[in-house]
Amino acid sequence: MAAHSRGPRDRLVASLRGIFGDRLRSVVAYSLDRTESLSCLALVGSLTTADLEACAARAHGWQREGIATPLILPEEEFLRSLDAFPLEYAEIIRAHEALFGASPFDAVRIERADLRRACETQIKSHLVHLREGFIEAGGTPRPIADLVTASAPAFGALLRNIAQLNGSTASDRAASTRDGARAAQIPDGVVTDILALEQPSALKSTDAARLFPEYLAAVEQLARYVDSWNV
Repeated sequence: MAAHSRGPRDRLVASLRGIFGDRLRSVVAYSLDRTESLSCLALVGSLTTADLEACAARAHGWQREGIATPLILPEEEFLRSLDAFPLEYAEIIRAHEALFGASPFDAVRIERADLRRACETQIKSHLVHLREGFIEAGGTPRPIADLVTASAPAFGALLRNIAQLNGSTASDRAASTRDGARAAQIPDGVVTDILALEQPSALKSTDAARLFPEYLAAVEQLARYVDSWNV
């Protein structure tokens, strides 16, 4: 979390304490990428319209300091929504830093069955998106390249989700991605090529278009893997 300076984080916590007072239970930061805005989860005892208005008045100031709008949830609502958003919360749990209060995750358990179901939904949605996008591209290299490039970050996220499903404890983004690829037996070459597209100048558009068959095969393999996964 050293990528983000201490000052903005301290000021965010101070702002939230000013709004919620004793109702602020905990604040954790979970954006570890130097290029991203700082993302935080704040759990509170209760959340009212007046609280939202107070946060809205501070939103522009947070944005100027590189702080994304914090995810603010009543503590009980958070605990009851673990089954609805298992991947999202598992990612926060995997790599976070406590900024205020006790850790909200000490007694939290995300069920593997919920993780598997969420992985299946995301992987198969991604697969449908790739197939439809390819058809819509009409065989033209540039739109196909744009499809491959634009979806590369989501592919990485799918692999990290598989890593979560298999209990990977890697906090490093790249290590977690590789853990997921190994578990699903995705070839190293296609993983390296697709993830390289997250860098804007990594490949020429025609090169990206040529990756599509291997990329599609990798996502199809992910779908087969998650279908056969057992606790």
